[in-house]
Amino acid sequence: MTSNTTTRGKVWAFVTQSFKELMDRLRQMITRLLNRALMSSLPPPRRMADSRGNKRKMVVGLGNPGMGGTRHSVGMAVLTTLAKHLGVADSWKSDRQVSGEVIVTKLQDIQLVLLRPKLLMNINGVCVAKAANKYSIQPKDILLVHDELDKPLGKFGFKYGGKATTVYDLVCTVFKLMQVMPRVRIGIGRPSDRTPIDRYVLERFSKEEGTVVDSVLKQSADALVKYLIDLQSLNSPVEGERVTCKSKTRTLSTPDKATEEEQKHCYNKQ
Repeated sequence: MTSNTTTRGKVWAFVTQSFKELMDRLRQMITRLLNRALMSSLPPPRRMADSRGNKRKMVVGLGNPGMGGTRHSVGMAVLTTLAKHLGVADSWKSDRQVSGEVIVTKLQDIQLVLLRPKLLMNINGVCVAKAANKYSIQPKDILLVHDELDKPLGKFGFKYGGKATTVYDLVCTVFKLMQVMPRVRIGIGRPSDRTPIDRYVLERFSKEEGTVVDSVLKQSADALVKYLIDLQSLNSPVEGERVTCKSKTRTLSTPDKATEEEQKHCYNKQ
């Protein structure tokens, strides 16, 4: 009797796991189809000039609209904090053309576009594509801010290119830009219990976690400002000008010699 019960339990566990995997694949397939359908309605991309010395940048906070305070929307919270840091917190405008909320402001001599998508997380990439097209911003001049399961709560860091994980490969498989888009990953950690990931990321931070998150939001907003200013100074030197960053000095023979590696040296990642 015990043997039969154990066998039935194993069979049930196998069926349950197989069903879950099937539903995950189905959800991903539906998301990709929806993304493609939405992207097909976009106007042809505008011709973009050579971006060397380009002073237009965009920062995007990924998340789910109307779900502030949840782990999956911490990228949007960073944008809200960044807007306060820049003194433009009351300047958000709903823009149907990009399916999101937008602020266009100045950071020194940089024209800065802040974007909070109003579509669900899995189709945030459509908003990014629309905004990039509207403002003629190249992929390398777009910074994505999103939550990261594999970073502990209280940590954040910059990532340059590379393969995305979980929902972010869906966001940028559609847009085909992840290889060149820098990203700010805000750590949310993994669940300490057996809570499914899809439920965990949609939960609100606890009161104790919220205190940590508030600190990270301020730190990451400060780091974003520093990154953008340092990046612009790298992209805009005159020929032969010496650029000092992170206690290292190098000479750039031409403006476009400010490579990704040099950009990394100019920002001390958290």
